[in-house]
Amino acid sequence: MVLYACIHNAGRSVAAKRLTEWYAKGAVTVLSAGSEPGRSINPMVAAVLADRGIDVAAETPTMLTSDLVREADVVVTMGCGETCPFFPGRRYLDWEVEDPAGQTREVVEGIVDDIDARVRQLLAELHVTF
Repeated sequence: MVLYACIHNAGRSVAAKRLTEWYAKGAVTVLSAGSEPGRSINPMVAAVLADRGIDVAAETPTMLTSDLVREADVVVTMGCGETCPFFPGRRYLDWEVEDPAGQTREVVEGIVDDIDARVRQLLAELHVTF
């Protein structure tokens, strides 16, 4: 299982989760969570993903818990830093990805492009064909 974590679980981690699901087509279990979950998904991130045919309507920000991290094989953090629990035997990656909150559409498109490339690289490393 791959777990994506960021602070609000409203933009970066949701984009990573949905892009992973889009490419992996069920070959990987994917979750996302935040250390301080927001109230709703970032509308600009939702719009950029919708333009790519990816719907986020069913997504809601979720609290990052020790249990989620413990269950994951790969934990990808995107801004939650030291608030993310650490368990031996998990693969941890920290992606330096700009926060889309309050950004223009053009900036958010670039952020989603960055996440998209990182997701495809991770799936290739996990030997997931897409």
